[in-house]
Amino acid sequence: TTRNSRPNIVLLMADDLGVGDLFCYGNKSVSTPNIDRLASEGVMLTQHLAAAPMCTPSRAAFLTGRYPIRSGMVSPYNLNRALTWLGGSGGLPTNETTFAKLLQHRGYRTGLIGKWHLGLSCASRNDHCYHPLNHGFHYFYGMPFGLLSDCQASRKPELHRWLRIKLWISTALIGLVPFLLLIPKFARWFSVPWKVIFFFALLAFLFFISWYSSYGFTRRWNCILMRNHEIIQQPMKEEKVASLLLKEALAFIERYKREPFLLFFSFLHVHTPLISREKFVGHSKYGRYGDNVEEMDWMVGKILDALDRERLANHTLVYFTSDNGGHLESLDGDTQLGGWNGLYKGGKGMGGWEGGIRVPGIFRWPTVLEAGRVISEPTSLMDIYPTLSYIGGGILPQDRVIDGQNLMPLLEGRASHSHHEFLFHYCGVYLHTVRWHQKDCATVWKVHYVTPKFYPEGSGACYGSGICSCSGDVTYHDPPLLFDISRDPSEAVPLNPDNEPLFDSVIKKMEAAIKEHRATLTPAPQQFSVFNTIWKPWLQPCCGTFPFCGCDKEDDILPTAP
Repeated sequence: TTRNSRPNIVLLMADDLGVGDLFCYGNKSVSTPNIDRLASEGVMLTQHLAAAPMCTPSRAAFLTGRYPIRSGMVSPYNLNRALTWLGGSGGLPTNETTFAKLLQHRGYRTGLIGKWHLGLSCASRNDHCYHPLNHGFHYFYGMPFGLLSDCQASRKPELHRWLRIKLWISTALIGLVPFLLLIPKFARWFSVPWKVIFFFALLAFLFFISWYSSYGFTRRWNCILMRNHEIIQQPMKEEKVASLLLKEALAFIERYKREPFLLFFSFLHVHTPLISREKFVGHSKYGRYGDNVEEMDWMVGKILDALDRERLANHTLVYFTSDNGGHLESLDGDTQLGGWNGLYKGGKGMGGWEGGIRVPGIFRWPTVLEAGRVISEPTSLMDIYPTLSYIGGGILPQDRVIDGQNLMPLLEGRASHSHHEFLFHYCGVYLHTVRWHQKDCATVWKVHYVTPKFYPEGSGACYGSGICSCSGDVTYHDPPLLFDISRDPSEAVPLNPDNEPLFDSVIKKMEAAIKEHRATLTPAPQQFSVFNTIWKPWLQPCCGTFPFCGCDKEDDILPTAP
């Protein structure tokens, strides 16, 4: 292997793509030739696990190599489990060191194209303390937030839909009071002072303004396109954004092809509202969602073509993954708008079930990794951090716990057993599930202490609320549910002391591991506190004079080197 020269690194992350959505992972109804080509020319991981079943905490773990509970990037509430407003004040703490920062110190040119979703400002509108440029990226072009159905004016709102309905109803009820008070006044039953009527009318108006000023303008406030620190489009023109991101990615490769570069291409695909360009509409057998997957695959192909064209392919490590499992509850009537998680139970938002956290994982590095290798050992998205540090010649931070493991020994075939003995699966701040990969054999045990309550019962997802809860509407298991994932990957047959002689010893071993793990946790500022998650007008990024925000500078600017 060419160890002394550092490779270029291209990381491709899909948004909400299920492990069962790719042809190479067994989906025969969708066509993904470019991602399949990556898999056949590289190494495929079949037990690759996100550290959280939601965008924000999963991405925080990916960038830092640490469980998101360590950086305070998990939520104690069911309502806000990923960041909800660009005008909020939570984000990836500045004292966390991302792999981009490590590689930047090693002379890499680092770029992030696409979705960030790890916060923007702390205390004032343009302090951009959580901005990608403050976290080790030289260049950023994309959405500081991420795609929402709200970004397409014609679609049903996605952000806190049920809460919004309740707010509308409350507004109507408060608004009725002054009208009801007019009845006795005009019917001359008894006199109601105008002051009282005016007071209730004012109250209704203020209540309405207090929530509508944020929720009424979700598209304008959250769906923003930025280049570095500058807003390029507000609101973003959603139908053109995929082409712009691809153009930027290709320009980045062209610009830095002569020095080692790290390109993190964070797709807006395949999150709702599933915007695909015309040539992909009706392209797949799987409706709008399938069209979107196939467009994403085509974009992957364009990036791989650019590496081939510049003769960089042999000298570039390419990695493909998703931030969490497919979103089962994402529906439009009866049409499924979310992904498919293969034979695995559950999906996005579910802390412990395999479908929420098992994601694709593909590594290609032609001169170093043997083509066509398949690894079924448990690996984590947090492993990318120490792996990149190792191949980029960086030194891992010594002052904090890094939960990831360097994957190179496994990928190169020098090791056959994953270094992860225990993996902890959180839902928000709550530990739901633990996985134990026995050191001396291939068995992988999984124990669930908490599982979500499906609605309707037996449906396999939480269709009533749109996403499963982490606490409250859940089932606590005592004794816990135990599965042998190596024999029962779809978690269909819970084991018990009668059919599994090792039941008690496995549970004991898990409890000791939890105790040990909890001893390594130190309190971190809670990024999802109520104060941090509410929308703050003074933090709202704005192109123009607040609140009259809006611009489109994309047409008159050609991408220039930063």
